[in-house]
Amino acid sequence: MHLNTGRWTDDELNRIIQQASGIDDPGERIAHLSEHFLNTPYQESALIGSDHLEEELVIDLSGLDCFTFLDYAEAMRLSRSFSDFQDRLKQVRYRGSLISYRTRNHFFTDWAAFRSAFVRDATKETGKDRARKLQKRLNRQEDGTLFLNGVEPVDRIITYIPANDIDEAMLKRLRSGDFAGIYSDSPGLDVSHVGIIIRVGTSLFLRHASSSRDLRKVVDQDFTQYMKGKPGLIILRPL
Repeated sequence: MHLNTGRWTDDELNRIIQQASGIDDPGERIAHLSEHFLNTPYQESALIGSDHLEEELVIDLSGLDCFTFLDYAEAMRLSRSFSDFQDRLKQVRYRGSLISYRTRNHFFTDWAAFRSAFVRDATKETGKDRARKLQKRLNRQEDGTLFLNGVEPVDRIITYIPANDIDEAMLKRLRSGDFAGIYSDSPGLDVSHVGIIIRVGTSLFLRHASSSRDLRKVVDQDFTQYMKGKPGLIILRPL
């Protein structure tokens, strides 16, 4: 296992997780936990493993990409202690807790497909009749090659809300702690980026590990502004 707790000690993480476990609402618990990661530096290629390199369980809180940020927040909200978190992370990141590149949940919608006891797709109930469905073969690019060698392509029905159709009524249906995926219209991908919805009064933010050159860290950005020019939105809701 590759372990780097970043700016926290094990005891501090234990205390953060134990305090959050007293928050009953799963979304509010995620919002509370994820706040601790604000300003954590962005780090590309945060995991170890590929079709030719043996997978390792990575816990590196010193730098995050958009997916590992969600991994850690979700695993922490299911935990009661830091040692429990390490086991929960295996369940969140890997199908059947089996640490391998092939069983890693590489795609955002894998969570709804393989972790339905903990997360559900709330895109349709958010978008109502504006939500659209289409079938995609995830991991297969337009030219037939794979995004991820060693991972079998999978056919999946994707539900998304076109960004231009997002209105005030839909925004009101979003909850703090919802997992947001920025829908990708590229063949083989479900999303291009992920983050966490944060509601503060009437304001709505996307909390995410931003790779933008002017940011390169975990930030809160105005959600409506962020969605301008994006293809669409997928919402997964913690249970």
